Amino acid sequence: MARRLPPLNALRVFEAAARHLSFTRAAEELFVTQAAVSHQIKALEEFLGLKLFRRRNRSLLLTEEGQGYFLDIKDIFSELSYATDKVLERSAKGALTISLPPSFAIQWLVPRLADFNTAHPDIDVRIKAVDLEEGSLTDDVDVAIYYGRGHWSGLRCDLLYQECLLPVCSPLLLESGQPLKTPDDLVHHVLLHDRSRKEWKAFAKAHQLSEVNVEHGPIFSHSSMVLQAAAHGQGVALGNNVLSQPELASGRLVQPFEQVLKSDNGFYLVSQQRDADTGRITAFREWMLATAAKEQENMNL
Repeated sequence: MARRLPPLNALRVFEAAARHLSFTRAAEELFVTQAAVSHQIKALEEFLGLKLFRRRNRSLLLTEEGQGYFLDIKDIFSELSYATDKVLERSAKGALTISLPPSFAIQWLVPRLADFNTAHPDIDVRIKAVDLEEGSLTDDVDVAIYYGRGHWSGLRCDLLYQECLLPVCSPLLLESGQPLKTPDDLVHHVLLHDRSRKEWKAFAKAHQLSEVNVEHGPIFSHSSMVLQAAAHGQGVALGNNVLSQPELASGRLVQPFEQVLKSDNGFYLVSQQRDADTGRITAFREWMLATAAKEQENMNL
């Protein structure tokens, strides 16, 4: 035999209106209009075949039937709220799998992860450092760090850092005898490339460096390898403003001149839309965004 249930949305509205004895306060709590509350109450009264409220002067009162109905259902709503809170609490615990590029894992996340672990000891973080194809987020991954412009269908995308590319090199290179005070001086140095030569080509074009040969120099598959090569004095790299910060802060790398290359790309924290509000994902997102915002403020990134 099928259960006979009232319209559940109308029941929720009735519980709020009966608890407050006010359509106006019920509307405020539920973020709807007072007219919408009246409509739902009318629908419930028609379903039950009886009146639930009556107005006296400027006050709202429950009828005898309405009072009895409210007493019967209020504990049900309390139990629903308690059960929901328990589920949300459980969802804020357990394993959290994060997939991200190796360079971002090594240069940014791993050095900071202890802070998150301290704040959320119930979340077991699992890191997968892989080269992701843009736009793919497999079912075994909760959140990922993507590099690009933030346009991935079906995913929630939160910008962590907008990219800016800085010329960086070892301080030893400045003592080599070859000048390196302006972009034009790059003609005397080896250029180090990340995956392709397009970034140095864009830099040369932006700063009108017609004499600089951007077609030569070693190419590395990961940004961290380019930075390490630069730190060992092998040439000048275009370092990502985020990934190069540890080496710049330690003095292993320096920025020889102020000209930079602004990019349309950035690092984004992404998750499936359907899972975006899961407790542990929300906790990680809030920590990532707060950490990135604080560091950008301190470093003027």
